Amino acid sequence: MSFTVKPLDASTWDAFAELVERNNGIFGGCWCIGFHTERGPRDGRSRERKEELVKTDRAHAALVLDEDGVAQGWCQYGSPAELANIKHRRVYEKDAPPRPDWRITCFWVDTKHRGQGIARAALEGALDQIARAGGGLVEAIPEVTEGRAAQGRFLFSATVELFEDYGFTRGRQVGKHAFVVSKVVEPVRP
Repeated sequence: MSFTVKPLDASTWDAFAELVERNNGIFGGCWCIGFHTERGPRDGRSRERKEELVKTDRAHAALVLDEDGVAQGWCQYGSPAELANIKHRRVYEKDAPPRPDWRITCFWVDTKHRGQGIARAALEGALDQIARAGGGLVEAIPEVTEGRAAQGRFLFSATVELFEDYGFTRGRQVGKHAFVVSKVVEPVRP
């Protein structure tokens, strides 16, 4: 299967929204807003908040489309100011690593299309978009899956192994299976 990766923006919002709605709002209505500084209360308005953030360039993601132009997954990224709500915050902040320029916080792949390389395509797309936006230090907090059975629905931050395939270095452990990983992405000049 071949994929196209596009930035999540006003022009791709409808494809993103269809993917989220097709998957029951993602995690019961999250709409991938939980890491955002401006996530708001859990009042059933996550869709509207996410749409406003996307259309005002305050939410970023690499959206993966199949050959028919249907969205099948994404990788969310943004600045630490944009994505301030991170996993394992207490442990992370005890000995915080250097402040990143970018964070990768969330992945989603349509349940019927898992295991087809969509998360990989989404990560590649996010790294490309970060490079085009000036590059810099990129950080994520994925989980190690080597040697253990991990349910895919809980791997919304992807796996350490996937990030290591793309040159990320494993840093400090911040959760039972979670590690900070980082990489410097060089800028791409147009």
